[in-house]
Amino acid sequence: MVKITDVARRAGVSPSTVSYALSGKRPISEETRQRVENAIRELGYRPHAGARALAGRRSNVLALVVPLRTGIHVPTVMQFAVSVVTTARRHDHDVLLLTQEEGEEGLHRVADTALVDGLVMMDVQLDDPRLPLLRALDLPSVLIGVPAVADGLTCVDLDFQAAGEACVEHLARLGHRSVALIGSPPEVYVRGTAYAGRVVQGFTAAADRAGMSSTVLPCEPDAAREVAEQLLREQPALTGVVVHNEPLLEPLVDAFAHLGLRVPTDLSITAICPDELAESTHVPITSVTLPAAELGTRAVELLIRKLDGAPVPESTLLPPRMTERASTGRRTVP
Repeated sequence: MVKITDVARRAGVSPSTVSYALSGKRPISEETRQRVENAIRELGYRPHAGARALAGRRSNVLALVVPLRTGIHVPTVMQFAVSVVTTARRHDHDVLLLTQEEGEEGLHRVADTALVDGLVMMDVQLDDPRLPLLRALDLPSVLIGVPAVADGLTCVDLDFQAAGEACVEHLARLGHRSVALIGSPPEVYVRGTAYAGRVVQGFTAAADRAGMSSTVLPCEPDAAREVAEQLLREQPALTGVVVHNEPLLEPLVDAFAHLGLRVPTDLSITAICPDELAESTHVPITSVTLPAAELGTRAVELLIRKLDGAPVPESTLLPPRMTERASTGRRTVP
């Protein structure tokens, strides 16, 4: 496969000069442009994408960067992807889906080939190693997620810290005094995934403000029985649980029932998850919705505005929306 570096070597220029010749985003001499065009023709380097770019037109393709790492709930990720694709089509753009864990190399490849007009990036880490390159690329981007330092980036996300707080505050209003957060799989926290860390911050802060005893327990998707038993050993007064781990919702209700706790009579459960998932369990779960469709739409619309040269906010956080269902009730134990 011919690479941009091959074209640069044949034309006697740098790879960045080839990129500028393809995109037209920076001026280069006519002589240099001619050498690049000749090299592209001789090597057969992506002639269709190059022709569109050299004609001053967009590729009308956006890239969705969503590495399918361990600990990710793929059905939820696909909700984001469908929303991104649907919104992009409304703006006459197609979507190139990048799912491999490629880091900077993958971003370089997409940017250097002039295949896409812009990037939407998911699974953002607090200290994401891709961000320095993303800031340096001459390619518009929007993050679904907010890193620790968002300067120079465009980000949109659910306010996950406020979502964690909302779940605890709901349980506190119902009189619960001992609560637990059953969180994402351990590897999600090890990676420093932004949304997971912020849920923990919000949960802990709200529990401390309310004077509640609390614990945080990361959990693998197939460990509902084990985590339920561990929580009851460590917190025998436990009456409220927040779940931020989509595959665990139904298994947790079953696990606590097996241990003699009825939901919501003995134990109230809240969650941060898509509404359709919260509604589908045999005990419908009180939840803060994960607005995947809205976030995907917002991300694409922000990116289109950037492509059109319009100003956009640096960070957009959607406030949490809680729906009360059958899984929560007033604390009844002494």
